[in-house]
Amino acid sequence: MARTQNQSEHAGDGGATTVKQGGRGAASAVQSVDRAVSVLEILARLGEAGVTEIADELDVHKSTAFRLLGVLENRGLVAQAKDRGKYYLGAGVLRLAGAAAVRLDISQEGVPVCRELADELGETVNIAVLDDDAAVNIMQARGTASVTAQNWLGRRTPLHATSSGKVLLAHMPPTLREGLLARPLPRFTERTITGASMLRAELEAVVEQGYGVTVEELELGLAAVAAPVRAHDGKVIAAISVSGPVYRLNSDRLPELAKRTVAAGAELSRRMGYGF
Repeated sequence: MARTQNQSEHAGDGGATTVKQGGRGAASAVQSVDRAVSVLEILARLGEAGVTEIADELDVHKSTAFRLLGVLENRGLVAQAKDRGKYYLGAGVLRLAGAAAVRLDISQEGVPVCRELADELGETVNIAVLDDDAAVNIMQARGTASVTAQNWLGRRTPLHATSSGKVLLAHMPPTLREGLLARPLPRFTERTITGASMLRAELEAVVEQGYGVTVEELELGLAAVAAPVRAHDGKVIAAISVSGPVYRLNSDRLPELAKRTVAAGAELSRRMGYGF
C-alpha cells in the first residue's frame, strides 16, 4: 500500500518528478565531463594507455571508459594506435593548445609594438583576434592624444564595420567568410557597409593594399586603420589597429598612419616567427 501511495504522489506532482530527473541528468552530465577531462589528463601524464588502464585510473567499468574514449576520439581529442590498442592525445588538443598559446604569445610580444606605435602616433592602438563571428580586442595602448578615448579592451566588435574586423574577414578561409557574408550585416551608421557584394570588393582591396580602413562605419566621429599580424606559417592570426577621431585621422593623414600600422603589423609578425 505504501508503495502504491508513493507512486500516486509522484504521478500527481509532475513538476517535482521532472526536477529530480533533471537534477540527476545534470549531475550525470557534469560527472561525464569531469571523467572526460580526467581521461585527457591521464593520457597527458602517461603518454598512452589502454581502455583497461584508463578504466582502472578512473575507477569505472571498461564500457564507461570505452564510451568516453569514443566521444573524445570523434572530436579529435584522442587517437588510437590500432596496432597496440593504446590511446594517446590527438591533434585536437594541439589545436586548442595552439589557439591559447597564440593569444598568450600575442599578448606578450604585442606590448612593445603597441606601446611604440601609440607613442609615435599619439593615438589608440589595439590588437584584435577572431572570436567566432566578431573581433575581440585583447590589447590596447593609448597615445598622448587619446587620453579620453574609449576603452576597447575585451570588447567584441563587428567584423564588417571595423578595420580590424575587415582584415580578419579578408584573410579568413573563403567558405567560412562566405558563410558570414550570407548573414544580415547590421547597420551602425549610415556609412556602414551592409551589402555582401560591396563588402567583398572592400575585402579584396584590404588584401591587395595590405590594410583595412573604416571611417564612421561603427561610430560617428571614429576612424581606424588596421594591418594583419601573421604566425610563423603565414596565417593571419590577428590585426593591429590605430583608431581616433576623424578630425585627426583624416584623408590627409590616413596614408601615413596606414604605412606605420602595416610596419607595426610586420614587426609583430616577425616576433611571432613569420619570415624566418
